[in-house]
This record gives sequence, structure tokens and C-alpha cells, in this order.
Amino acid sequence: MPVPVRGGTVNAVIDSLDRPASVPTVPFLAADVGGTYARVALMQTSPDDAREVEVLAYRKFACADFPGLAELLQAFVDVDAHTSVRHCVIACAGQVIGHDVITDNTVWPIHVAQLQQALALDDVAVLNDFEALGYALDHSADDGARLLCGPDVHADGPRLVIGPGTGLGAAVHLPGAKGGYVLTTEAGQMDYAPNSIREREVLAHLVPDGGYVAYERIVSGPGLLTLYDALCALRGETPKLATPEAITAAAATRRDAEAVEAVEIFCASLGSFAGSLAMTFMSQGGVYLAGGFLYSLFALLERSAFQERFLHGRSARAFLSRVPVWVTEHGRKGVLGAAKWYVRRGLRGDAGPGRFPMGGVGDE
Repeated sequence: MPVPVRGGTVNAVIDSLDRPASVPTVPFLAADVGGTYARVALMQTSPDDAREVEVLAYRKFACADFPGLAELLQAFVDVDAHTSVRHCVIACAGQVIGHDVITDNTVWPIHVAQLQQALALDDVAVLNDFEALGYALDHSADDGARLLCGPDVHADGPRLVIGPGTGLGAAVHLPGAKGGYVLTTEAGQMDYAPNSIREREVLAHLVPDGGYVAYERIVSGPGLLTLYDALCALRGETPKLATPEAITAAAATRRDAEAVEAVEIFCASLGSFAGSLAMTFMSQGGVYLAGGFLYSLFALLERSAFQERFLHGRSARAFLSRVPVWVTEHGRKGVLGAAKWYVRRGLRGDAGPGRFPMGGVGDE
């Protein structure tokens, strides 16, 4: 259930747009906190449309440069805000238990009540990072998206957002009045299903006595490194590469056989995962693969077995062949989606500022 966290009275004014008191008319913070980077923006509601938001300032931070989220947000306020900020919405991976965000994919714990007190905020709202991405895609197609497979159309219907980064996240945007609704998932925690003999060998290496392996352990940045190390072990080779970026670079130039195979298995497994979810949610509005990690892999994805695995062997192949799959940059979408969620929930009055439903795990 949503949990209220209040540190004071919301200082908002009913203006000519007739906003409810729960919607701040003053600038507010929106943060998209991933396992590696945090993107922070100063936002305000649009003077022309109370449901839309505008970016006043924006910066991207490396999370490891700060001892905690409070210090990171304070650095943004001190340099970029140039105004007193009393409201904040945070998109991040994990689940809320009490006033804490429980996640394996951030470099430090997030304690909502402590964060509110440290920054002297009137309220803090938290939502899932992929829920925020879903709201960023609620009105129109993403102009920066690149078509990976399927028809070059932007149809109405559920839109699936998937992102392998530090973890593996997924959410689905359901169309409807006032921006629709985004359903968060724990899809990255589903059991990994190997498709090829080689994938079964990798799985047997990872869990020689059997047991649970999540898709996230294979289809993520750390998962790519796991694949590479496993393939090196299966071939009796010593791993030469230590980061996902190094593996993708080596695969692009085909200078390391294990890197090439690791990327091939990663892309194929992502295709299976995306196809299963697209079939589950009947995502005729399209599938959006989000994140700079995948965007940089676009040429490798095009040459991979992604499309074959997205479609292969399914009774729903006729449907899936009509589903476009796009690859999009992460960029500002997380903060924009978080800000839209924050404002629109206040306008509807059903989950205003200070409440935080959370969902799936996975971020970049």
C-alpha cells in the first residue's frame, strides 16, 4: 500500500489553472537514481497545461562520487537550483519497506525519511524507475528511438519498456484517460530459460547443482560480464576483460571470441525475454528497449539473434511480428516521467505527493 511521508505542510497555491493544493506550483526536484548514474532535474508545471512539466535545470551524476543520495541532491540544489526547493520525486529501482527503499542495485541505501529531513523537504515521493520511463512514453512515439525490428508504425495499445543496466527492469504503459497507467513488474526476477545447448551449458556452470537463476543475472550489464566469465571457464581460458563496456567493444571488433559469444547470448536471451513479455501484455503499442547500454549495442543487436528469439516458436508469432521493437536512449526520460507521475497523481488526487508505490527491480 502507498505510505505517506510528510515533513510539513505542502506550500502550494491554487492558481489560475485551478490545481489542487497537492500539486506544487513552485519548482520541484525530480531524480532518476540508477546503480551507476543519477539524473537530477529542477522541474515545474507548464503554465499552459497543468498536466505537463518543464525542465529548468538538469545534470547527470556518477553515484560513486557521493556518500549518499542526500549529498548528491544537495550538490545539485547548491549549484543548479538557484531557488529554495521543498518538493521532490525520486524514480529508483527497488521496493519500499516502511520508509526505506530496498534494492540491490544502488551504491548506497535510500532512507526516505532521513532524506526528507536532511534536505528540509515538505514531501518526498518515490516510484519505480521503469514506471517513470513508462510515463515518459505516454503521449507520442519517442523521436530519438531507433527501430530494431517489426513494422515502422506507432500503434495504440500497451507499450512495454525494458531496460538491462545494473539490473533488469520492465514496465508496461496501459493507454487510458489522463495519461493512462503504468504497471510495474518484477520481470527481471523471472527464471532464466535457456534456449540453446550452449546456454544450457552456461546455466549448468552457474548452478552446477541446479537452482534458481534470474533473467537479471544474464540480461544486464553485470550479466554480460557473468556470461563472459562463464564462457572463458568453459573453454579453459583466463578472462582478459573486466567490464561490460570492454566486452562490447571487443565484440564489436571481433577481437575476443568469448566476448563475441557473450554478446550473442546476451542479445538472444534479451529477445526471448522481450518476446515473452510482449506476448504476456499483448504490447501492440510496441516494445521500447531503454538505456545507453543498449543504444551503444544497436549494431550488434541488429546482427544478433534478437529478432529470431523474439518471434521463434511461439503460437503468438503472427501477433509478435506486428509489434515494433525500438531502442531508445535513457537520457532525461526518467526524470520527465517521474515528474509527470508526481503532478498527475496530485491533479487526480488519488496518490498525491508524499506517497510512493514501488515495483520492479532494474536500472541503469
